Amino acid sequence: MFALVGCGGDDDGSAGGETASKGTVILATTTSTQDSGLLDELIPRFERESGYTVKTVAVGSGQALELGERGEADVLLVHSPAAEEKLMQTGTAGERRLVMHNDFIVVGPTSDPVRIKGDDVERAFEDIAADRGRFISRGDDSGTNARELDLWQAAGIEPRGSWYEKSGQGMGATLQIAAQKQAYTLSDRGTYLATAGPREDLDILVEGDDALLNVYHVIEMTKRAGARVKEPGGRAFARWIVSPPVQGTIRAFGRDKFGEPLFTPDAGKAEAELAAG
Repeated sequence: MFALVGCGGDDDGSAGGETASKGTVILATTTSTQDSGLLDELIPRFERESGYTVKTVAVGSGQALELGERGEADVLLVHSPAAEEKLMQTGTAGERRLVMHNDFIVVGPTSDPVRIKGDDVERAFEDIAADRGRFISRGDDSGTNARELDLWQAAGIEPRGSWYEKSGQGMGATLQIAAQKQAYTLSDRGTYLATAGPREDLDILVEGDDALLNVYHVIEMTKRAGARVKEPGGRAFARWIVSPPVQGTIRAFGRDKFGEPLFTPDAGKAEAELAAG
């Protein structure tokens, strides 16, 4: 699917500051890591420190996982845990590491016509459906879309009708559409904070529910997925992003601009330690 430049000999996967070109690493990741600006902070630094060039493919988590399983990506940075577990069961992936989390939020018009502000997420979804409040779904098989569908299911609702629209686009574009149409949507907090227009037109109405936890993992792909996989490059990125210096960068990212970090670093933690609030 992608044309790659030549890669140097296998190394131990470390990113120890070597600058000689080692070839290209294909990173399949989510639109939220791109739209939030996090990749703009991390990728140039990894390239400087590792000697690899990164080809970033920012799509929904479902598509990113498919690229990995087909051997068309070397490493994945995704946030769709159930789908990730299915990939791990195929035997095509190597190690899966916890990287960071933020949370999902329900945003909507300042006027909040359905009056969901302060509700728990299940009640909010029930009220939106009952009142036919306009809702914009990503509808793109992303991690966010998967979580949204889980939330509708938990509320006992099959969303359909003229009030429920699918953008088929990434998070930033979906927020823009929701702002233009004065609709509700589910967003990750990082992309919402980093997208200026929607921040002015959409308020955070539901947050802090445990069901809104948004966890990111990095997954190394192996040649069991396909001969094109560059295992050393994928391993280098995976080890680098969970290293203490990079976790420190993630901890600080967004604080200066938004007054709060957009992500919480989690490398080395147990999943049970994480919380949405």
